[in-house]
Amino acid sequence: MSVKPINITINGQQQTINVDVRWTLKDLLREHLQLTGTKTGCNDGTCGFCTVIVNDRNIYSCAVLAASLDGANVVTVEGLANGAELHPVQRAFWDEMGFQCAMCTPGFIMSSVALLNRNPNPTVEEVRDGVSGNLCRCGSYPKVFNSVLAAAKMMKGA
Repeated sequence: MSVKPINITINGQQQTINVDVRWTLKDLLREHLQLTGTKTGCNDGTCGFCTVIVNDRNIYSCAVLAASLDGANVVTVEGLANGAELHPVQRAFWDEMGFQCAMCTPGFIMSSVALLNRNPNPTVEEVRDGVSGNLCRCGSYPKVFNSVLAAAKMMKGA
């Protein structure tokens, strides 16, 4: 087993972690840091359940090696809320019922946060495109789209 130390910021906390060079970011988050909001779906970068934000971009955490993230800034779904106060995207998903079984919800939320950080006033088409890498096996897409649009309004204070 080969181990590499990385300096990484996760949810605002800078840390040095010795990672097995075979670990994916998802492995590090779920199995070693107990950040289980990042879900496991396909394990091959196609479903989006494991989406997190790395250096302001939404990525599949199952498709990137943790050892490659020295110096990276990672945000997981656990890092969005401010104490008991939900992030506006989390609040909008709750208010708009943008979920059913909720396996895909953390990934959709993280892709939505990344989208709204880049584009605070998206159209429905831009929302569809922005979350297109996330799959919902229950078919809740219209509620997801409504949730993202509601979050955009909340974030603008409308």
